[in-house]
Amino acid sequence: MDAWYSLHWFSPAVWQSFRFAHPLALYLIPATLLLFLLRQYLYRATRQRLVLSGNDRRGGSGPVPMSLLQRLVSGLRYLLPLSMFLAMSLLLIALARPQLVREKREEESLGIDIMLAMDVSASMADTDLPPNRLAVARKLAQQFINGRRSDRIGLVAFAGEAFTLCPLTTDYVVLKQYVGELNDQLIRTSGTAIGDALARCINRLRESPLRESPLRESPGRDPGTPSADSVQTTNTRSKVIILLSDGDNTAGNLDPLTAARLARAFGIRIYTIAVGRLAGQNSEATVDEGILKTVATTGAGSYFRAADARRLRAVFAQIDRLEKAPVQIRVYEDVRDYYRIYLYWGISFLLFVMLLKLTIFGNVLED
Repeated sequence: MDAWYSLHWFSPAVWQSFRFAHPLALYLIPATLLLFLLRQYLYRATRQRLVLSGNDRRGGSGPVPMSLLQRLVSGLRYLLPLSMFLAMSLLLIALARPQLVREKREEESLGIDIMLAMDVSASMADTDLPPNRLAVARKLAQQFINGRRSDRIGLVAFAGEAFTLCPLTTDYVVLKQYVGELNDQLIRTSGTAIGDALARCINRLRESPLRESPLRESPGRDPGTPSADSVQTTNTRSKVIILLSDGDNTAGNLDPLTAARLARAFGIRIYTIAVGRLAGQNSEATVDEGILKTVATTGAGSYFRAADARRLRAVFAQIDRLEKAPVQIRVYEDVRDYYRIYLYWGISFLLFVMLLKLTIFGNVLED
């Protein structure tokens, strides 16, 4: 860092980087200049002068021409008031407290706990979504995982039974590998155990802390979205289940409606996605929407139907927008004061003024 007496502190680049804690003090500098000009005017108006005349070498009368040295000495009479003005200006700059501020921003997101429950029953091999329903669901689920940040995501696969393939994790590489390995031969038990799949997800989610914002009642909206104030203060996670299936509950030990009520009691929101075309849409494969709609409504979430890959992609994108983790932003400011530099300069000019006043130079400069 440059010494206080360096002229670097008066460069335009340095002044542009300063922030002044008390900028109003800078407005007193022009006022000080006006006081000096007023003093100089009054001093000249009241001062008595003795005018001498002399003859030049040619015998004529008139003022004697000033030499270069005399002009220089005459100009030095302004040195004392100029030094005093600079001293007061520098002291006012010190009073304004010039500062250099270095700002550091840290963003922290607590993330969301998400359990993906994916149907791998035999009907997911139907080709109404080419190449088949499960292949499209796998690909788009992996894209959904790619778009998440700071979220813990787990995976449950179900057919006639339900199994947890991956617990909640932030290791998205491993998670996508599990999703990519899903196939309709993974679980030999036939059927669709939606209730058991929800129960597996609830067991994984219920131990995580619950965000305190309430769940909304209306389906299709974003229950529990934090307000602008809660975004800055929330310190717990939201919990979500995303269930993809194409059929009615035909297996398992737990009723899906009971599981949805249990999820609501633990503050877990449920999104359900019906994958495939409905009956009558030029396809022998059908999708039963009834239970999926009921589960989503009971679970304070939303129901979506994806009749093709484009729609399924849009559904994942919509859920991605709905379930955003609150972000805490911390701003750190490193503030350094540099008023001492200008204080030292001001004191130096004051000492110079006193030197001129207390010596013979003071009288010479004022004459």
